[in-house]
Amino acid sequence: MAAMSVIGIDLGNESCYVAVAKAGGIETIANDYSLRATPSFVAFSGKNRILGVAAKNQQVTNMKNTVYGLKRLLGRKFRDPHVQKEIPMLPFTVVEEKNGGIGIKVNYLNEEHKFSPEQCLAMLLTKLKEVATTALQTPINDCVISVPSYFTNNERKALLDSATIAEKCEKSSLFSWFSLATHHTLRFCVILVQTYLFNDQNSPRKMQSMGSFTGFSKAASEQIKAGLNVLRLFNETTATALSYGIYKQDLPAPEEKPRNVVFVDCGHSSLQVSACAFHKGKLRMITTASDANLGGRDFDLLIADHFVEQFKTKAFLRLLGEAEKLKKQMSANSTTLPLNIECFMNDKDVSGTMKRTDMEEIAGHLFERVEITLKRCLSQSGLTVDEIHSVEIVGGSSRIPSIKQLIEKVFKKVPSTTLNQDEAVSRGCALQCAMLSPAIRVREFSVTDVQAYPITVAWDASPGGESAGEIEAFPLNHAAPFSKMLTFYRQEPFSIRARYTGNIPYPDHEIGTWVIKDIRPNADGKAQKVKVKVRVNLHGVMTVSSASLYEAKEAVEPDAPDDDRSPPKEEPTGGEPAEAGEEAPMEANGGGATGGAGAPEEGSDKKKKQTLKSVELPIEALTTGFSQVEINHFTEQEFKMIASDKQEKERADARNALEEYVYELRNKVSSEDELAPFILENDRSALVSQLDDMENWLYEEGEECNKQVYVDRLAQLKAIGEPVQTRKIESDLRPVVVEDFAKSLQLCMKAMELIRTKDPKYAHLTDDDHRKVEEAFKHSYQWLEQSRSKISSAPKHLPPPVTVAQIRQERAAFEQNVNAVLNKPPPKAASPPKEEQPKGEGQANAQANAQADGQSEKTEDNMEWSPTQ
Repeated sequence: MAAMSVIGIDLGNESCYVAVAKAGGIETIANDYSLRATPSFVAFSGKNRILGVAAKNQQVTNMKNTVYGLKRLLGRKFRDPHVQKEIPMLPFTVVEEKNGGIGIKVNYLNEEHKFSPEQCLAMLLTKLKEVATTALQTPINDCVISVPSYFTNNERKALLDSATIAEKCEKSSLFSWFSLATHHTLRFCVILVQTYLFNDQNSPRKMQSMGSFTGFSKAASEQIKAGLNVLRLFNETTATALSYGIYKQDLPAPEEKPRNVVFVDCGHSSLQVSACAFHKGKLRMITTASDANLGGRDFDLLIADHFVEQFKTKAFLRLLGEAEKLKKQMSANSTTLPLNIECFMNDKDVSGTMKRTDMEEIAGHLFERVEITLKRCLSQSGLTVDEIHSVEIVGGSSRIPSIKQLIEKVFKKVPSTTLNQDEAVSRGCALQCAMLSPAIRVREFSVTDVQAYPITVAWDASPGGESAGEIEAFPLNHAAPFSKMLTFYRQEPFSIRARYTGNIPYPDHEIGTWVIKDIRPNADGKAQKVKVKVRVNLHGVMTVSSASLYEAKEAVEPDAPDDDRSPPKEEPTGGEPAEAGEEAPMEANGGGATGGAGAPEEGSDKKKKQTLKSVELPIEALTTGFSQVEINHFTEQEFKMIASDKQEKERADARNALEEYVYELRNKVSSEDELAPFILENDRSALVSQLDDMENWLYEEGEECNKQVYVDRLAQLKAIGEPVQTRKIESDLRPVVVEDFAKSLQLCMKAMELIRTKDPKYAHLTDDDHRKVEEAFKHSYQWLEQSRSKISSAPKHLPPPVTVAQIRQERAAFEQNVNAVLNKPPPKAASPPKEEQPKGEGQANAQANAQADGQSEKTEDNMEWSPTQ
């Protein structure tokens, strides 16, 4: 089985990058258009889905069915103020679902369909996986996907749901797998029934069916395993820091002061600023600050709005694309730049001009927000400007000169461009994936992320008197991933709630509720100790990972004699061992009711030993996200769409193959330098007419035929065209092959001349050998001359009387017969008789030879071999 590959995906709002971790380093993968950036676009048509570059290319002509900007809609409700702000900027139709979610209405296969943003993102992830698989020619096993640092729990879970759908949907032929599964399952069931009816448990037929079914199951499981396994959702800021730090050889030692670096990532739709502390082999994120609604697209909108007033037009989408081009030009030029659009609206050309200073003036409020975010990061980090080593910038919009000036103003450092501004995040994700995956070995490099928003955990009061309470389990900038253990004393099930505190870019601060079940009082009716582990995992998702009930039990032991008494051993009461990175357990109820039995009675001649038994408790999670039933339904839909896309691609490829063959054959048949001499004039005219009719059919009633129709028509044309092409190929190759055969005959004739002159090289050959060579030469020479005569007199439009294959076969047979004689080695000369030696002298020589052989073997064993020059 081929080796698995690990990849990192930078999932951007406008475009995506995929990087792969290889033995030689990190490499960014080019897509099927030889571009490193794959647009985050999904389009729908009457025939199939269109993904990536092709989807963006047809956006202007298919606006209503081209979906993009999916990251801004993930995990949100339709009534979300953020979503309501996004909808006016989206050309496709966004509707509200029954559950309050977002539905994207498109026309697909000439029918109206509604998809969720998570489904559309799964389609994009499937495309990215296909790009990586095609480029690497190996299955993709593990991946790490980037997320903005400001993403909340709900948004992260929505992205994981999309990855789960993409993981289950393989591009291989779904229906062939399904039909194969059905065939094997039915066959297995029928044979089992027959076998058990006749009580033939070990029949060969049953064993054969079992082996066949098992083989299919193994193949199917291998197919499922080769999916998209997301090892981590990696913050974009941390991915950038990792791609910067892992290659630095001059980082300070762990006992020295860290190197503090600030990273500014201004992308298409958001601004993220982070501070990171580096040691040798280690990075620790200090803090992150972000503006989730400030990016390059906001500058594009301002420029487009400026020209909308000037042009008085409604063709906003095309104008927006031209505004983006103008913005990039202004980043490199401070002079007045033109904006010219041909046939913009109503076949009218429009033009305008703008300078960089004009853009900076109308975007002044955006630059103020940039400065606020930069200062907030500096304040939250607790660092002074002098403690910052450097400022690295990434992201396409960080190229705007005014943003660079603001960075220099706030941090007193000239921004550095050490990193690849477009690919730094994907490279960092690929590095993280290589660290987490067992498939690739990399050097040790510790990564500690931070919690972007504080999380508070609250719990209900109990009827036994324990009061309700809450605790800030994960403060701002707390290390992540991280677990904390909360200790409760309860005698009935209870619930735990988690929510964000502070200002977050999400309307709902609630994360979820977890119900801890199957809690019961002890034998005395008192509360028992319950330990609940809350965790922010690798994905940045907060969850209640486990809950354990500690039951106290007593065992009565007789008192041992005083002489035999040994010191009592302490029983462990901490339950499961603490994970790495966990803090000490906290008493959540402030020393509430304690579990366990009382002290033993005085005067008792027996002592009681108390032990603790840990029991895992079931947890019911009441959080947002899709249920397993919904994910299975979406997966089934994706399967069907993949199969439909594959069928349409095969149909289009068959049609294109037929069209290509029509054009190619017609051009060659009409050319005197190609196939025209090899076909009669009447036949050529009939063939050209047939090709013209085929072309007209392709663009009329043959536009939407099935794949098999195109395959059959192509076979009909090839039955006529391939014999003509074969005659042309024969005519081109025949002179070369005949000349090679003639050279072989000439070499044989020279060898025969040397034999006649008694040359020492052939002196050992007998007269029979000489006669065999002459007969083979004579036969092949006559055959070649006859073939030349037939070929010269045969017309070109008929099949050749002697083919190239026959000439090569005759030459091979001739050379085999002749070489068997000419290359015969001369007989070996007789060896002289051995001289007898005296017995004593012979033994001495044998011992000397044995010693010499031993020394020689020892020398050979120690010899270092090197390639010859």
